[in-house]
Amino acid sequence: MTTVLITDDQPMQRFGFRMLLESQDDMTVLGEASNGTEAVRLVSRLRPDVVLMDIRMPGLDGIEATRRIVAAGDRTKVLIMTTFDLDEYAYAGLRAGASGFLIKDALPEELLSGIRAVATGDAVVAPSLTRRLLDAYAHHLPKTAVDGAAAPDARLTPLTDRELEILTVIGQGWTNTEIAERLHLAESTVKTHVSRILAKTGARDRVQAVILAYDTKLVRPV
Repeated sequence: MTTVLITDDQPMQRFGFRMLLESQDDMTVLGEASNGTEAVRLVSRLRPDVVLMDIRMPGLDGIEATRRIVAAGDRTKVLIMTTFDLDEYAYAGLRAGASGFLIKDALPEELLSGIRAVATGDAVVAPSLTRRLLDAYAHHLPKTAVDGAAAPDARLTPLTDRELEILTVIGQGWTNTEIAERLHLAESTVKTHVSRILAKTGARDRVQAVILAYDTKLVRPV
């Protein structure tokens, strides 16, 4: 059973999420929060598997709430809900430690599969969509991550040449299946490489690996 906390300042939005999630046999809603402060408090008390996190809320916003939840070191994962075309803060939310993001008008099955993916520690969205968001808001990257002379990054030092290659194409939006087909590897081998990359770099999940690829200039915004 996947447990979920819904955080949104719009009561009707929370109601819609709750109705959808409670229709699933493998999900249960532990509670609702209307702002970031409530979300942080309820996560500490209820310890849900996943938090659906709105970004723009009164008081403590979703970015800072995400940062505090992740910093607490609990198992709870944060899934950001964003309008994408309007919300330029989604990238900041990922950097704060969210495991991924979904567009608020996503199809119900996309939201449900996203929650299940986050709960199991996977990325919540297709890597190609992650890359589109990062490209769109590349100006939020520190300047040294976009411009200037390349410098070795200590986070990449432990990686083998093959792992660097795979981290690069993860940042370019390739799925595990695409990596296996294009690099002529078994998909199980790709998964093993990805797991080792995450372990060696300290990235929490695939989304964080994409951010790392941008930060270290393995991938540049287009």
